[in-house]
Amino acid sequence: MRAGNGVLYPVLGLASCVAFVYLSFGDLDWDLGIHGKVEEPETMRSFVRRNGTQFAVDEKAFYINGWNSYWLMDQAVEDFSRHRVRAMFQTGAAMGLTVCRTWAFNDGTYNALQLSPGRFNERVFKALDRVIVEAQRHGIRLLLCLANNLEAYGGKTQYVKWAWDQGIGLSPSNDSFFFDASIRRYFKAYIKVILTRRNHLNGIRYKDDPTIFAWELINEPRCMTDASGDTLQEWIEEMAEYVKSIDKNHLLTVGLEGFYGPVSPLEKLGVNPAPWFSTLGSDFLRNSRVSHLDFASVHVYPDQWKVGKGLKKKMKYISKWLVSHIEDGDKELKKPVLFAEFGLSDKNKDFDHAHRDVFYESIFDIVYESAKEGRAGAGAIVWQLLVAGMEDYKDDFAIVPEERPSMYRLIKKQSCRLVKLSHGKDLLENKLGKLCS
Repeated sequence: MRAGNGVLYPVLGLASCVAFVYLSFGDLDWDLGIHGKVEEPETMRSFVRRNGTQFAVDEKAFYINGWNSYWLMDQAVEDFSRHRVRAMFQTGAAMGLTVCRTWAFNDGTYNALQLSPGRFNERVFKALDRVIVEAQRHGIRLLLCLANNLEAYGGKTQYVKWAWDQGIGLSPSNDSFFFDASIRRYFKAYIKVILTRRNHLNGIRYKDDPTIFAWELINEPRCMTDASGDTLQEWIEEMAEYVKSIDKNHLLTVGLEGFYGPVSPLEKLGVNPAPWFSTLGSDFLRNSRVSHLDFASVHVYPDQWKVGKGLKKKMKYISKWLVSHIEDGDKELKKPVLFAEFGLSDKNKDFDHAHRDVFYESIFDIVYESAKEGRAGAGAIVWQLLVAGMEDYKDDFAIVPEERPSMYRLIKKQSCRLVKLSHGKDLLENKLGKLCS
């Protein structure tokens, strides 16, 4: 693994020279405020690797305290909104966050990246380039999601519509995204273009850029028409193998919610929020065992799963949910487990922001204890963070950190606890360590 990193240095050195030419003479439309040579933080020169049930960078454990801002590419397209991208990364860096999960797709909708199968909007692609370089400048890595099970930003619905409109679709069902060979080819073509894209700002292909922490195949996949799980399993196996055939540098996950399916042990089925969650066509254990996947992902939404329950009951359930999946990573999968989305809704009856502090701290504590014991709980990623002035993007889980000082402090505290575990005596040699000291 380290040999791969050694080979990368001259490549990145050349890319930095290319970046200087681009930035000095070529891309005058980029007004995120970066001029001259792009900075390259020491911590961003190596890829994140998997070391058993943990992530590592240069042989040091890498724990994730991160956030979701799905809208970064969208906001980086227009002149008037680009400043929000920098503001968000500045806020994340100030809290010591290490990974941001965001969409690397927008299919057939406003400001679409993919206008139709295999046809791309270069203006929007340049926006994604900007997001990657801005993240790199702030020492933030990116978990880039490639598709959506939901209809937002096109999703699998748009792929099915394209095939149907062209007269080659097998079925109008959204689930044909998983079983229609033509749609699978659409998606593979998309994957290839994304992974081999050369960033117009620094000259680095996405598949060669350590700023990208990992790829995620699809957000929250469900295949309701095949409760056995076979259809989704075959799709995951095919797509995971295809990604790794192009990009052997980056880690890969699915984007699962974490529900146990029909082939899971009975004791695991009992961990699901309700019996019907085993009929969604996904299966956390079966799906995550695929050899080309490097880690498992889990989402945490007690408001949607335990409707009407009080905070204490939700916290008790979520503790069981997290511990169960960490045990899976340790004993069954032998892989890291990342809680890639979690949140508490402000639409709950008698909601108080203090409830969020208590709930989030409980999740942070479980992740920290897992890290301290060298177990598979690799980190947690809040859904979602915004900057001021983004009311149109606000959902009932959204947080503007500057407006919630207690939450800001809580998130930063978790960052500092984790970096101290990673770096120990070398803490002050690390940029994040200096922030925490």
